[in-house]
Amino acid sequence: MRDLFLFILLGGFAIGVLVRSLVPAEAGSAFGGSFVFASFLLLLSIALFILYFVLSKQKTILYISLFIIAAGLGVLRFDIADIDRGDLILDSLVGAHVVSEGIIVDEPDERENSTQLIVRLENVLGHSVNEKALVVSDSYQSFSYGDKIILEGELKKPTGFEGDDGRYFDYASFLAKDDIFYQFFFPKTEFVSSGHGNKIKQTLFSFKRALLENITRVIPEPESSLLGGLVVGAKQSMGEKLLEDFRATGIIHIVVLSGYNVTIVAEAIMRFFSPLPAAFGMSFGAGAIVLFAIMTGASATIVRASVMALLVILARATGRTYAITRALFLAGFFMILHNPKILVFDSSFQLSFMATIGLIWLAPQIEKYFKLVPTKFQLREFAVATIATQLFVLPMILFKMGELSLVSLPVNLLILLFVPLTMLFGFLASLAGFIHMLLAIPFAYITYALLAYELKVVELFASLPFASVHIDYFPLWAALFMYSLYGLFIWRLYKK
Repeated sequence: MRDLFLFILLGGFAIGVLVRSLVPAEAGSAFGGSFVFASFLLLLSIALFILYFVLSKQKTILYISLFIIAAGLGVLRFDIADIDRGDLILDSLVGAHVVSEGIIVDEPDERENSTQLIVRLENVLGHSVNEKALVVSDSYQSFSYGDKIILEGELKKPTGFEGDDGRYFDYASFLAKDDIFYQFFFPKTEFVSSGHGNKIKQTLFSFKRALLENITRVIPEPESSLLGGLVVGAKQSMGEKLLEDFRATGIIHIVVLSGYNVTIVAEAIMRFFSPLPAAFGMSFGAGAIVLFAIMTGASATIVRASVMALLVILARATGRTYAITRALFLAGFFMILHNPKILVFDSSFQLSFMATIGLIWLAPQIEKYFKLVPTKFQLREFAVATIATQLFVLPMILFKMGELSLVSLPVNLLILLFVPLTMLFGFLASLAGFIHMLLAIPFAYITYALLAYELKVVELFASLPFASVHIDYFPLWAALFMYSLYGLFIWRLYKK
């Protein structure tokens, strides 16, 4: 019963955020239409509460009233997040050539031909401001988190665009979820000073940079960039051709440090601290997971996986049973509560959430159909998990990207089995590099062999003419219909 109340409240809140996310910005101001709509929902829920307690004790009325009040709160939460849409002074300067000063507030994202910086602008043409801008700069310029820089160039506002496949991408809303409302393209940049960021993040990013430097000393490209993405979610370019091969084979998730990678790291951290007394081990383990999430960029996927790992620790510490479905929805709720814009405008959050649902609900029910797959080396477990997750993310991938990989299943089976070993030996190689590079070489050879194998599998399957199929148009209703069929199938399995 408690779970039913919880899921009604969480579902209502998510529906409220979803509906509000689809309202045009001009019509959805917190001081406009959506605020009135949220107030109406809250008043309606109060009326239903009164009806329940005074006239009828039907639980259906109570459930509906709880759902409506949660939806109203979801609308209000998005309104609060949507109040900030930029700065009036900066809006008046859009399209003008400006000189501004700001601080880099995130790790530089190194691409093949450019580097993307997120800069918090502090001063523009003598005006004091406090807004973030996405800066696309030349790749030969080297900047770090916490650097103060001067930018000189044309100030722009992000706009949506149509991709090569004809699909429209709402780029402005995608950036707005991170409170980024302005852009600079290849401005003249000048370094001013360093050390202006958060000291903890600065230390973690410096440690991460040192790990990556140790990796590049003993492992060549592109293997070193792949390892950086596997172990610490490094934002280093692997080359557009290789990334396209990863997308075509349906294995791109390992490059960006998916929830699978984070789960491996979280379990390794907990095992490392397990010899300590329970209270100390769990405390240090939880702290290490939080620091790892910050160091790796704290993307939606990483945060979701980290929150669930922390809930596991909490369940162990309190002696309560860890209900993974409840944990998943609580993790999603806390993330949406913190930033409601990720529900609609962050694909990584959506894909990560659906993949985890597939693991929780579908994988246990289809395992019995894989008796012919041997359990040795966890082959059956990997096969079941891969099929469950691939099925659950498929409708969303078709809707969002229109890319259907026909070789995703064999590629994931051939690669994911070796990812934990690759991460382990890669991490040992980078740590040994702090002592002496000669100590890192044995681990580096093993890591390189594993990475070369994984890249070869991707290259081989991507070269097949039928590796992937592009679907020009896959409507939202079709994706929802597929998910409804999944739900019906799982319900019937559980009923049996």
